[in-house]
Amino acid sequence: MRFLQRFGPGLAISAAAIALSTPGPAIADEATNGKDATYYISLGDSLTTGYQPDVDKDTDLAYTDDLYAQLKQRTPGLKHIRLGCTAETTESLIKGGKCDYPNAKSQLDAALQALAQHRGKVAYVTLSVGANDILLNCVGPAGSLDGACLNSQSQTMAKNLAQIAGALREAGTKNTRFVGSTYHNPFLATWLLGAAGQQAAKESAPLVGAANTGITQVYKSTGFKVADVAGAFSSDDFTTQVNVPGAGEAPLSVAKICRLTWACTMKDPHPNADGHKVIAGAFAAQLADTDVPGASPSPTPTPDDSATPEPGTGTGSDTGANQPTTNGDLAETGASSSTPVLAGAGLAVVAAGSAAVYFARRRRTTNESDSQ
Repeated sequence: MRFLQRFGPGLAISAAAIALSTPGPAIADEATNGKDATYYISLGDSLTTGYQPDVDKDTDLAYTDDLYAQLKQRTPGLKHIRLGCTAETTESLIKGGKCDYPNAKSQLDAALQALAQHRGKVAYVTLSVGANDILLNCVGPAGSLDGACLNSQSQTMAKNLAQIAGALREAGTKNTRFVGSTYHNPFLATWLLGAAGQQAAKESAPLVGAANTGITQVYKSTGFKVADVAGAFSSDDFTTQVNVPGAGEAPLSVAKICRLTWACTMKDPHPNADGHKVIAGAFAAQLADTDVPGASPSPTPTPDDSATPEPGTGTGSDTGANQPTTNGDLAETGASSSTPVLAGAGLAVVAAGSAAVYFARRRRTTNESDSQ
């Protein structure tokens, strides 16, 4: 499909490189937090850091921040250890190289240290990682995807994800609840480009679905629950027709990808503020019926995804300086550059031997914070 060959490069957005500078975990002080404090550890790629392309930075709009606010309602005194890193792959999460963590070689190492330091007090661990494994390894400069690389990388990704999830589970206790996520399908936005785009959108669904099936199997095999982000975004619903502002009637799957991400307005796959709320709801649904240390009997609220976001208004906060913080603020970890970088929440989609890839601008990453 020549259309896809033209479409892929058209999605490229100039980006900034990620510097390997940085803050890492600022673990909460037991003396000030009290002996009854419990913890939520969030890990993953740019999906966990709240990156918003309209402001070109990570924000406090991430699903991890929204989920933390919900969980704290039922677990008073809960502290958030925010470890997500821009452009993280399953390999770099294990070995390091994307972000620096003081006294830890990698994001996984930092998480295992936090689990050990707060042994028996970590109530929740969430994880979203894997999309970059394909984007950073198997996509050519023209947007073509190497099929052999894809097959090989998928196997490596599954092996790494199993190692990550298994290590986290082993380091936790019976009081720790673990949840990993699938990914939404931003390629559905091609539906708005006419007949060829609609065909491409349909063909993308089973491919992204297969990737999510693999991720789900790994999580379940290691004892994780699975937040069905793809399901929350109605990624496979091409039957229900709804109105998409400015585009007319379209499948529900397309309407949601336009409403909950920047894919239709900025050709960027990242969720907007409302999208992150929906993702938080998918995680909350897996934690709603669990008993945790200090939990109250009140149910965990889930967000309403009915609101339609206004393009360009999804700003969040960012608090400068290369220093870790302990109040939930974000910490600067990147520097400007002309080198293009692939984002953490994108998905490559193959159709008829060609590929279309969503690129995103990345410049910053957030590490850990203990929110108050």
